[in-house]
Amino acid sequence: MRVEARELRDREAANAGPAALEVSGWAADLLALSRVERPIVSSYLVIGSELDPAPLTDRLKELGATTGLPVMTAKAAPLEFRTWMPGGPLVSREWGIREPGPDCAVVEPDILLVPLLLVGRTGHRLGYGGGFYDRTLERLRSRKSIVAIGFSYLFQKVDAVPQEAYDQPLDYLLTPSGFEKFQP
Repeated sequence: MRVEARELRDREAANAGPAALEVSGWAADLLALSRVERPIVSSYLVIGSELDPAPLTDRLKELGATTGLPVMTAKAAPLEFRTWMPGGPLVSREWGIREPGPDCAVVEPDILLVPLLLVGRTGHRLGYGGGFYDRTLERLRSRKSIVAIGFSYLFQKVDAVPQEAYDQPLDYLLTPSGFEKFQP
């Protein structure tokens, strides 16, 4: 299913046009979802044909949000988050993933933009199979109120995806068409 989902995204994203720029117009609405006045927002750096959050991240920073990126600390461990400003330095890690270096401050985000391959109508997502975001969302939700937002093209939404007991659902989906709140 992951292979097929990636092939679909690769094929459809090539025809999507300037979707990433369209989504940046939703930045103020995204910040309004948090109960924190100046939220910390975790973004991500695009891999392959993912919808690129860079224009949205730039706009969030302009609106006063602290922005950060996820960092893998170990296999089967929750992600750590470090502050990062668009254009800031990055280090390369395994799988070609780039992350903020150890000199960047560790933070706990209030809002997470979560990449995905597919997402079902209940907010459960199909990711790349490492379980990093599921472990991370479980840990963060045990500590504080957070908002987890799937960030994708609308065509990545399907009726259902396979799910396990440990899978953590997303709260919202943000696409170039706007926000959608998931109903469990």
